[in-house]
Amino acid sequence: MADGKVRITQTGSPIGRPADQRKTLIGLGLNKMHRTRELEDTPAVRGMINKVSHLIRVEKD
Repeated sequence: MADGKVRITQTGSPIGRPADQRKTLIGLGLNKMHRTRELEDTPAVRGMINKVSHLIRVEKD
């Protein structure tokens, strides 16, 4: 994993998902559909991305 930035976009709804997945989306700065955030590519962010990978789209910069 290269240092840099990743762009994540929420593509799935958190409705009906476990509370920890909803909180993970909020932790990533996503709480509404089609919002996009650009975050540092760190191990912590990668772990959060892996947890909700079915609800987001990830693009490397």
